Amino acid sequence: MAGADAAEPALSAADTLNAAQRARPVLPKTSGPNVLRAQVLLDRAHFSPGEMDAAYGSGLRQAIRGFQKLRQLKVSGEVDAATWKELERDQEPVLTVYTLTAQDVAGPYLAIPSDMAGKAKLPALGYASLGEALGERFHASPELLRRLNPGKTMKRAGEQLLVPNVAIIKPLPKAASLLVDAKEGTLTLLDASGTPFAQFPASTGSKHDPLPEGRFQVMGVATNPEYRYNPKLFWDAKAGDAKARIAGGPNNPVGLAWIELSIEHYGIHGTPEPGKIGKTQSHGCVRLTNWDVMQVVRAVTRGATVLMQS
Repeated sequence: MAGADAAEPALSAADTLNAAQRARPVLPKTSGPNVLRAQVLLDRAHFSPGEMDAAYGSGLRQAIRGFQKLRQLKVSGEVDAATWKELERDQEPVLTVYTLTAQDVAGPYLAIPSDMAGKAKLPALGYASLGEALGERFHASPELLRRLNPGKTMKRAGEQLLVPNVAIIKPLPKAASLLVDAKEGTLTLLDASGTPFAQFPASTGSKHDPLPEGRFQVMGVATNPEYRYNPKLFWDAKAGDAKARIAGGPNNPVGLAWIELSIEHYGIHGTPEPGKIGKTQSHGCVRLTNWDVMQVVRAVTRGATVLMQS
């Protein structure tokens, strides 16, 4: 049970597993189509595992725990029989077919410089590749999409690809408050009664820039924001770095959205590196995947309370 073996079905079989295969628990060190099933079902239940990769990791563990708390199940961070029963109330296929369009293939796509001065020279911080663009659209690592589509070029208009079925995710209701927990590595949306209804994995600071604790407010939201880099605000800025204005786009340093908080220089934002959420530290702000931050943007309004704790 510890992981995939030679008899493990292909990832593309996630919707055609037999009853015994579907009932397998999702545990640390497991991977394969059943783990992918859990990731997609949790994502559609608004307990995001982050970037889907068909492998058990910290983002999936926290998503399972949040879902179990909401459904009043034993909180283990593992998908057992009771958790499967609740997840599979959603009976829609976990995979679907997407047909590449001419626009998908055309891009434009452009390599993104690693340094701020190089980024500042670009008119927009778009996607570097079609694989990256598709990964963000379907909440998946580009590698997962390649594994789901062996033998496909993934670069020809009209080509049909198997992808996670996340386009059917329902919009979230408005949140009365947000809870950022640095210890758990999560951002949770709560209703007026304090009941959580959505959760997202988050990077929440570092030893150099710890998450500020306390109660704050949402002051405003900007989508596709310009980023203004000031090296004086970063302990790890390189010698010779100068202030720079970085154009908007998914590869902008704060991704597709910036949620301003009532504490100077801090906010909730996206990232150009979704695979690092919850695995690497931030400069104190709350960092989410681009697709998750856009869900949060649509669920918050100016004045919403944001409680941040370690």
